Amino acid sequence: MLATVAGLILVMAGTAIPLLQLHSEIYKYIFSVGAILVVVGRLFMPYTGSSLRIKRLCRLEVWSGLFFCAAAFFMFWHGAGPTDWIAFTLAGAAIQIYTSIMIPRTRSKEQGK
Repeated sequence: MLATVAGLILVMAGTAIPLLQLHSEIYKYIFSVGAILVVVGRLFMPYTGSSLRIKRLCRLEVWSGLFFCAAAFFMFWHGAGPTDWIAFTLAGAAIQIYTSIMIPRTRSKEQGK
């Protein structure tokens, strides 16, 4: 869990540096380390409960990390455009937002039964 939170903070920092037009190439490495931490954190902390819906949502969270890793790849690949990585970052962020809303909602509905 700690690796995932640290990874998401690094992904956010790595995204903010070029958007704030700070001219430094270190943002690529900050973002990449964050993306790897998100994937590792999600893979090694699987959901162990009995709810299939929450299990699927937790599996979906792994995909957000994979989208962040794809964005990191496009940061370093010379054939990509200068902003291609933003599309994958936004896709990963959309999945992250969706699951962060739906997991607590699903838990509260299932506990209310």
